[in-house]
Amino acid sequence: MTFYPESELILNADGSVYHLGLLPEHIGDTIITVGDPERVAKVSQYFDKISIQKSVREFVTHTGIFKGKKITVISTGIGTDNIDIVFNELDALVNIDLKTRTEKNEHHSLNIIRIGTSGSLQEDIEVDSILASSYGVDLGPLQHFYPTSDQENITLDIKDSFQKVLTQEGLHIPIAVTPASTFLLDKIAKGFYRGITLTAPGFYGPQGRSLRGKSTLKESFFSAVSTLSIQGHRVTNFEMETAGIYTMAALLGHRALSINLILANRQSKKFSTQGSEGMESLILDVLNRIVTEL
Repeated sequence: MTFYPESELILNADGSVYHLGLLPEHIGDTIITVGDPERVAKVSQYFDKISIQKSVREFVTHTGIFKGKKITVISTGIGTDNIDIVFNELDALVNIDLKTRTEKNEHHSLNIIRIGTSGSLQEDIEVDSILASSYGVDLGPLQHFYPTSDQENITLDIKDSFQKVLTQEGLHIPIAVTPASTFLLDKIAKGFYRGITLTAPGFYGPQGRSLRGKSTLKESFFSAVSTLSIQGHRVTNFEMETAGIYTMAALLGHRALSINLILANRQSKKFSTQGSEGMESLILDVLNRIVTEL
């Protein structure tokens, strides 16, 4: 039986996990993650009852009941470094006995659904569209610190195709590819666009934006990846958390899905003027799908 010492599993004085400040009874089996701490209340405003409200740094958590179902919504902040914290501590809440610091005999899987924003790489996927990420491609460092899982042929094809484009562009960036939960895709993402999502370790240079610091990602990179078609899957969007979410979920045995409101289109150079309204509509839609399908 694996034992986790105090230096590895850090707990607060009340026994809660270190960063999130949560105890096992504070979360439901269905978790919604959002980047923006202020978006947590925009989700929980629809709950019939809120039983838990916690706030530690950028990690804000509300747990409540929506149409009879217990749901937790938690903010991760921006980037896969925070995803590492949130997923490890959520997993500890359900799969480690915090009192004895030992792994539980039976594994418990969470359903984790990200509701976030993203930029489209396809002109036909216009601003204010909704897209579910079938696969996440990690361009960042998180992947280097965890073992990769067994990969299907399609994930290997995606990885190979991206690596070729990166090499052509003179970029030597190791990448990792992880799929969404097929269960959650089938249950929650009906009617949404689907595609391959690039997860970058930053917003400006790592996504090809140049202000005073010039990005090494050129327009030719976006042109090349936007024309890729890998076993019928297109590269559809760019953001900063999805691949990390999929990596950690696969590693820890949880189900994960990333749903994106498209705010920008990198091909048409358009940006949404109705982002707040679109996000509110998406949140309510996802909540109702969770209750109906899970």
